[in-house]
Amino acid sequence: MSKRGGNPKAVRDSRFPPSIFVVYLVAIFLMVGIHTGLLVGMIKRDWPQTIQVAIPILYWTALAAGLTLYTRSRIRANYEEPMHRLAEAAKKVAEGDFSVYIPPTNTSDKLDYLDVMLEDFNKMVGELGSIETLKTDFFSNVSHEIKTPLAAIQNNAELLRREELTEKQEGYVEAIYWSSKRLSGLITNLLKLNKLEKQTILPEIKTYDLCAQLAECALLHEQAWEQNGLEFDADMEDRIMITADPALMELVWNNLLSNAIKFTEPGGNITLTESSDENEIRVSVRDTGLGMTEETKKHIFEKFYQGDISHATAGNGLGLALALRILQLNNFQIEVFSKPGKGSIFTVIIPKSKKEESKSDE
Repeated sequence: MSKRGGNPKAVRDSRFPPSIFVVYLVAIFLMVGIHTGLLVGMIKRDWPQTIQVAIPILYWTALAAGLTLYTRSRIRANYEEPMHRLAEAAKKVAEGDFSVYIPPTNTSDKLDYLDVMLEDFNKMVGELGSIETLKTDFFSNVSHEIKTPLAAIQNNAELLRREELTEKQEGYVEAIYWSSKRLSGLITNLLKLNKLEKQTILPEIKTYDLCAQLAECALLHEQAWEQNGLEFDADMEDRIMITADPALMELVWNNLLSNAIKFTEPGGNITLTESSDENEIRVSVRDTGLGMTEETKKHIFEKFYQGDISHATAGNGLGLALALRILQLNNFQIEVFSKPGKGSIFTVIIPKSKKEESKSDE
């Protein structure tokens, strides 16, 4: 027996009470007694030899099966079911759900070591939830407070750009203007991501033409790929309908396209493809850029992570985290294939519904 810190109540070190050994011992003695009785009875009645052999075999087979099933049920109830609940709860916590709670298997006066472990797990999840809430509230409050003075800086920098300044002064103003613009984009993405994670933004689900949306997003980046000397190719169907939030999905496509442009050297190629079958729609953004190592791929969807620090000034490390959260809200998936120096392929997988199939065929 052990004690829980300052808790005077003893905590059992075993999930099987000593009484269970007495139960097994008594049961075995009874089985042996019944077996002896069967043998004596069969001998007195002078039953055939084959029956005297067959009945004990059948008797012990049935007893062994029953004892095995009973033992299995006790192991399942005492070990497997609590551990399965713990594994499922741990999975939810790893996915960001801090509302999970695992009830103890025994009352407070009969706690054992597994109950203590579940209690500690619940406390840990509660603390993590408090930290996460504090963090998101901090981001939200600070971001809102920064937006007002930042807007003033950006507006004044925009006015100074229109004035006649020396070359040196123009350089200062440009630095202020673009730095404030980048910081404004960071704050906007922080607020969006914070709202998506707290689910205060509810997707406005509509059925719309995905191909038309992809074409519009590609055109928005036309100036960017031309300025960077990139070739752009698109291969899409004429029309395909999906059910999702068009405004949020636009953020996903714009992020994937802007990343492809940012990480592809002049003379490279970017390809946007869309294809579908009877089960799903696949949208891929392929580039011939820098590519990623396996270690970088593990972290690209984390907030503020930037695998290539040479391009850090061109982004804020929130785009892919925002895109992933949007796809999760819509129950879509994203796959990443990349090799260093060979480029990357980001593929969004959209399950197809019967409603979308019928609208696409019209």
